[in-house]
Amino acid sequence: MHDLNKEFRRIPGIGKKLADELIALGFKKVTDLRNEDPERMYHKLCKIRGAHIDRCVLYVFRCAVYFASEPNHKAHLLKWWNWKDKNKK
Repeated sequence: MHDLNKEFRRIPGIGKKLADELIALGFKKVTDLRNEDPERMYHKLCKIRGAHIDRCVLYVFRCAVYFASEPNHKAHLLKWWNWKDKNKK
């Protein structure tokens, strides 16, 4: 699991804990996140954990999916706080 955790920590905003959450969701590599639905990921994680999870996790998931899906990144979109609901695509 350590190697998987390290794989996800390449994504801006993903630390050890969120990398573990991505692994818990069944992802094995960054490219698995391509074109995923961050909302669905967030709600699934809430269900897995059996509790409400801070909405900031959703914003990080949006950023992570962007990172995995787009070959050319805009620097401001690699910051999770730019993915809050008001900035949702």
